[in-house]
Amino acid sequence: MGADDHRQRAGNAPVTVAIVTVSDTRTPETDENRTYIETRMTELGHHVAAYRLIKDEPDQVAGVIEELAVLPGMQIVLFNGGTGISPRDTTYDVVSRYLEKTLPGFGELFRMISFQQIGAAAMLSRATAGVYQNVLLVSMPGSTNAVKTALEQLIIPELNHLAWEVVRKS
Repeated sequence: MGADDHRQRAGNAPVTVAIVTVSDTRTPETDENRTYIETRMTELGHHVAAYRLIKDEPDQVAGVIEELAVLPGMQIVLFNGGTGISPRDTTYDVVSRYLEKTLPGFGELFRMISFQQIGAAAMLSRATAGVYQNVLLVSMPGSTNAVKTALEQLIIPELNHLAWEVVRKS
């Protein structure tokens, strides 16, 4: 069975997502990424079940993963921020420790698309995705352009397929 068959079997049912913004400077009022992601998910008929704004602190990242992964019906947690290489960027390190199955293609494709947009600076992104306790964790950079790129070119086109793959039994 190929990807097209899987997409067809996955259907178009609403997907339940959570948004996690990792930032030391944003507030709920200035979090443009949350607004964008929430608007797009709602427009497409999906359900945003939770939103968290946390500092880029390992214990906060771990805590939000553990909290959101057990929410009833949670399918995908969308992280934005903390994927760079500065000393304060710890999101990737924590998320990657939780992943039981990785989706290397997400980060690879994200960096490929980003390279076409911003050049060699794309290599500084540690965007990643994978599965933890039957919930897909997606971690993308915090710039608004990066969020739009990841959402529009990678996540939205495969959202139902991703959700279906994570929870299907056979």
